[in-house]
Amino acid sequence: MGSKINAQMDKTTEYTSAVSEMTELTAWRFIRIHLNSDLIYTLLHPLKKLRQKKLISIMHNFTRKIIEERRAALIESTKENGSKPSTNVETDEIGTKKRSALLDVLLQSTIDGQPLSDEDIREEVETFMFEGHDTTATCLSFTLYLLARNPRVQQKLFAEIRHIYGEDYSKPFTLMNLNELKYMECVIKESLRLYPAVPLIGRNLKEDFKYTHSVLGKGVIPAGTQVLISIFGSMNDPKILKCTNPKEFRPERFDEFDAAINFHSIPFSAGPRNCIGQKFAMYEMKVALTKILQTYELLPFGEEVIPVVNIVLRSETGMQLGLKKRMTT
Repeated sequence: MGSKINAQMDKTTEYTSAVSEMTELTAWRFIRIHLNSDLIYTLLHPLKKLRQKKLISIMHNFTRKIIEERRAALIESTKENGSKPSTNVETDEIGTKKRSALLDVLLQSTIDGQPLSDEDIREEVETFMFEGHDTTATCLSFTLYLLARNPRVQQKLFAEIRHIYGEDYSKPFTLMNLNELKYMECVIKESLRLYPAVPLIGRNLKEDFKYTHSVLGKGVIPAGTQVLISIFGSMNDPKILKCTNPKEFRPERFDEFDAAINFHSIPFSAGPRNCIGQKFAMYEMKVALTKILQTYELLPFGEEVIPVVNIVLRSETGMQLGLKKRMTT
């Protein structure tokens, strides 16, 4: 977003704590169907409702502060550099033009000639700030866990990293060399298949949907119907995977899938309303996994977290694994 908040130095910020608590509260409410009614939820659990409002206020206020600070910086930059904010002309140490931060783009965007309102911008920023850290962190945790318990896969992945980056761990990351990590991409997809960060999504039908493939026969789902799609279920369906053991962690399966079929793996959803940050998330995870595996060998530790039997979004005991420092030459 273009703003520094020193999150790694201060790990207990009010915002991150609010996000964590709100996530747990939302999940608790979601699985209790009768509490989807705001009226019933307020009557039966007034204290939880008040707490929810407080948490939402903390998150909104934090985001608004970031937007206000960035807007002020852009205005000041415009005054100093004329009509163009300096964020568009900044260069790095080797003279390459820097890209604008997402928040800068939103602040300068217009719809039908009108700038986006602060509330429009806030919603977009919160989507990235929440989805961009919580889901990615979850996926990384489960991927590391699976690698620790599958040494064959870990060794194959480490060999790919060494092939691309060699023994020079200071080699910079580029989109080109990150795109060469094909097996790592399969590993991440397989991890997301077994432990999807978002196991269920909803869609509101804008027009009648005629179906012919149901086990119940043909029919029509009328427009206006809300449909829930089980990402977890579809990615663990033996018929879709064409396998007998969907619980097996086997990244190679993604090399075997028909490239013309894009729905074997839909952790980021699919179609026009898929996750707009999926490419960024994939690059983010590739960078993190590369740096970790260059430094450590992952070893199994603690009890196994079994997928498919139960949907596991976040382990209550954390992801337990051992780290063994790799020998450097």
